[in-house]
Amino acid sequence: MRSLQTILWVTLFTFVFGTFSSYSADVAKIGVIDFQRVLGTSSAGKASQAEITKQGKAMETELKKNQEELEEIKKRIDREALVMTKEMREEKEREFRIKINDFKMLEQKFKQEINSLNKRLVKRLQDDVVALVEEIGKKEGYLLVVEKTEGGVVYAPNTIDITDKLIQLYNTRFAQKTDKKEKSEKK
Repeated sequence: MRSLQTILWVTLFTFVFGTFSSYSADVAKIGVIDFQRVLGTSSAGKASQAEITKQGKAMETELKKNQEELEEIKKRIDREALVMTKEMREEKEREFRIKINDFKMLEQKFKQEINSLNKRLVKRLQDDVVALVEEIGKKEGYLLVVEKTEGGVVYAPNTIDITDKLIQLYNTRFAQKTDKKEKSEKK
């Protein structure tokens, strides 16, 4: 009876130890990336931000020009109000209100265009980053890679943060794309 009990314990111990040791042999490699840092420090992210800024400044210049025209029209109406007939003044004020509405519509259109451009560029960056993360994950054997802010990560040690590695790879790929694009444009 005692030998049966010993055999049972040895079998159980071997089973449990064998099971846990097989799981512990494959260490789960987990990585964390910070997309906001990629967006702010990578070459592609900086180029996207520069494009948004460039478009925004062009639109802002156009709006300032229109606003100055509106102020000039308002001054002219105020100056000439005493010599205009009532009908003429009402007509000029109606035209001025129409121009103000046109200005507001243009301003709204520009805001939508900037938002659309921003979304499009960020989406392109996200797609590129996801592809690179998949490549890094497969190549280096990561079980899981989580985005720091979107993944709800409250704490992660710097040792598992692969953002810098991702940015270096992304900058290299972006530079290669840019070189190819410039060479094809020169032809």
